[in-house]
Amino acid sequence: MKTSGLGIDSSRIQAMMEQLKAHAAKPQASVPAIQTEQPAAKVQFSDALKDALDAVSASQSKAEALGKRFQMGDDSVSLSDVMVSMQKSSINFQATIQVRNKLVSAYHDIMNMQV
Repeated sequence: MKTSGLGIDSSRIQAMMEQLKAHAAKPQASVPAIQTEQPAAKVQFSDALKDALDAVSASQSKAEALGKRFQMGDDSVSLSDVMVSMQKSSINFQATIQVRNKLVSAYHDIMNMQV
């Protein structure tokens, strides 16, 4: 497995890409069992990417909110909850950075192709 400087291997990037594909396929799964002749609505890549980025942002906001509640002395929030939430947020962000790096690399590869 190839490991980048941030410590995330390519299998995690592949797993995130699979999650993006699964997320993109969700609206198609909600089509009723009775099929009409109209094709299913296509999901735009930009919409799937925006939804994934929104999910990362939401996990970061949740981690920050839990951290603030813990700092303010909220007894319903434990330190372990805060740490787990922060780690999930960090992993989500790092995976997003790796996907971005792969997309930029693919863009450069395409731009450097000779026609």
